[in-house]
Amino acid sequence: MMSSEEIQQMLVLAARLREQHGGELDDEAIYAVSEATGAPIDYVRLAVRSVPEQRKKSDFFQQLRSSFLAFDPDKRRFVAGGVLGLAAGFMMFVNWRLGVDSSGFSGIVTSIAYIAAAYNAAISRSLRTSVIAGMITGATSQITLALFALLAGVITRTDYAGSNYSMFLGIALLGGMFGALGYQFFSKNREKLGFGDPQKERHALLQQLLEIQSKLKQDERQVTFMSLDIAGSTRLKAENDPLSVEFTFNEYHRYVESQVTKNGGQIHSTAGDGVTAVFDDPRQAFAAGKAIQAGLFEFNAFRNQLGEEIQLRAAIHSGSVLAPGQQTVAVNFAHVIDVAAHLQKEGPVGTLVVSETSALLLGGLSSISSERITAQNVEGAIWRPKSRPVPIVSGAGIPPGLPT
Repeated sequence: MMSSEEIQQMLVLAARLREQHGGELDDEAIYAVSEATGAPIDYVRLAVRSVPEQRKKSDFFQQLRSSFLAFDPDKRRFVAGGVLGLAAGFMMFVNWRLGVDSSGFSGIVTSIAYIAAAYNAAISRSLRTSVIAGMITGATSQITLALFALLAGVITRTDYAGSNYSMFLGIALLGGMFGALGYQFFSKNREKLGFGDPQKERHALLQQLLEIQSKLKQDERQVTFMSLDIAGSTRLKAENDPLSVEFTFNEYHRYVESQVTKNGGQIHSTAGDGVTAVFDDPRQAFAAGKAIQAGLFEFNAFRNQLGEEIQLRAAIHSGSVLAPGQQTVAVNFAHVIDVAAHLQKEGPVGTLVVSETSALLLGGLSSISSERITAQNVEGAIWRPKSRPVPIVSGAGIPPGLPT
């Protein structure tokens, strides 16, 4: 079975496919997602609650709709039948209480409720469900009528005739009969009424989902992301001359990019002083991270124009991403990036954190160090550079042979 995150992505995809054809995430889409992912149908129904709504609705109606979709189709027919029966019974009470004829407003609303109930029963997945849904509507309408009649009698201290046992039984049976007739009629005339075959719709949607899934798998790549950030950057910017800050931070970005490129990686993104780089192999990322941290003393000696040294936090993590056209720099949202960033934030200043996934090709976490941290339920080992050599500045500036 696929992971819960992949099932969520498949549900969102199914919802968007439905919207393109003017529909919504319905039972057929849920069944298609279940078949495509191998997840139990009940699990997929529960996952529907987390699918983001594309239309603008209030939070209440979003939650109500998601809760309704979480029921299986039979229970939804029963719940809808009960609600419509409640509405019909209340309007019948209003109609009798006011003493108006059935052609009035309350009578029209009652008729609409019963018609909706007949439709609700007719679209059931089985004859048994349609009969029970129809009976629930009829029985609920009579129970509602009787309860409101009793309440009216208590308040007005008068006898008020509502529903009786024979009427209750008769209306319930009548509801079941209409449910059965509606089911038979709807089943035989589904295409004439403009409704497609649910099995064909589910099969077509399943084919679309599998085709898209296959295309996405072609773009799947195993990569390693490195996250870098300057410790205390806000304070450094506030306490130093703007020109010095601008020059130093630009030089810092050039320094990081040169080390990343030299070790076979690419700059994925930058945000202020934070840098994210991507590599095809964790060994490349580890080499780049070590080079950046170990060589930072030289950067501070010859390129840093601030009043104090720049210190970095760094971390690498490996994982699978969907890269459009195999372009890893085009990946904007991925769990592997988030984990690398969290490990970097938890790591000590001046170190490189290597996740357990990245460490698999490096000899394991123990080959990095015995120090450990955990972020996002991912364990990482902390690599620290050895004692830094002290750069000697000659009269000409940078000693010959030192990289710039």
